[in-house]
Amino acid sequence: MNDFISFAAGGLLQANWWQVVLYTLGMTHITIVAVTIFLHRSQAHRGLDLHPAVMHFFRFWLWMTTGMVTKEWVAIHRKHHARCERDGDPHSPMIYGIGKVLFSGAELYRHESKNAETISKFGHGTPDDWLERQVYSRFSARGILLMLVIDVALFGSIGLTIWAIQMAWIPFWAAGVVNGIGHYWGYRNFASPDTSTNVFPWGILIGGEELHNNHHAHGTSAKFSSKWYELDIGWIYILGLKALGLAKIKKVAPKLRLESSGKAGVDLRTLQGVIAHRYEILARYTGIMKTACKDELARLKASKADSKADALAAATHWLGRGEENLAPAERARIDQALSQSDSLSTLVQMRHDLVKLWDSSTASSEQLLHDLQAWCQRAQQSGISSLEEFALRLRRYAA
Repeated sequence: MNDFISFAAGGLLQANWWQVVLYTLGMTHITIVAVTIFLHRSQAHRGLDLHPAVMHFFRFWLWMTTGMVTKEWVAIHRKHHARCERDGDPHSPMIYGIGKVLFSGAELYRHESKNAETISKFGHGTPDDWLERQVYSRFSARGILLMLVIDVALFGSIGLTIWAIQMAWIPFWAAGVVNGIGHYWGYRNFASPDTSTNVFPWGILIGGEELHNNHHAHGTSAKFSSKWYELDIGWIYILGLKALGLAKIKKVAPKLRLESSGKAGVDLRTLQGVIAHRYEILARYTGIMKTACKDELARLKASKADSKADALAAATHWLGRGEENLAPAERARIDQALSQSDSLSTLVQMRHDLVKLWDSSTASSEQLLHDLQAWCQRAQQSGISSLEEFALRLRRYAA
């Protein structure tokens, strides 16, 4: 009887509290690693190929700890990128609100997983072997029940709490925090056409997924970190797998290359560099616009034009944060606020013309090069010192 009570209380391991904590953190971290490396970077975006043994391990692990089906996760995520911040995005806080995505992200995932059109259109190329058809997809709930048995057997009654934390880990951190806060709060290295943000520069807790803006700027890159101070622990694991011959890296974001400051003009290498680094360039341009907006705000407040200042402050908040996806009426109000001074109006128009360079899908390289040369010339003749300096730096970009 005493043996049964002891087993019920502490399981086979009779672990101390700190051992329980370490076990829980270790197990949930492996699950995060499986999501970011296997589901996200390898399956959804094809940024790397994994050895079959590694793939099978991750598939089995995710079956036990999440019950997620690979094809469903991949399809939903690909649809998010295809319809980001627009109608049809499965989990955008711009559409559903931050509270809904943060606390009910798993519910949004389950709802979209029932959309057969989404799975058929976006789920191609995922595993379709006997294990996937007859075990992982067919009995997706059996794995998490097996995990429950293991946790209780090892730790007794506290195993129920461990299992509950495991089951909530991905729905909260991945479906809630990354999809919610990662499009709502944080900093941006790249002015990608969405509201994605880097939640934190050190991607450890969520395996590197914290660097969400970097990922949206270069979706197929297997590496999420960009700046020297950013840490992507998922990338460190990938390098380890590569060293062991268990992973092949296929794609990473292009490295920024600047030619000599004495470069005289704009050539084809410049054009290629501008297109390759367009989101980084646009982020720099956004910085110029924000500085100009702050100067104009100070002038308006000094002249007691409070209503105009409030409108311009609201417009400044959206600069570089996916303002292209705002409703037409809101977009018009922002344009109106930004047109209050000649310099701001010029900056807005020049930004629009710069974006056209990489949005054009029909123009030849010769035409795009001519347009870039003309843009730089206009910028250097604008009379706006920050814009002139920007054009001089733009000439140094190279692919």
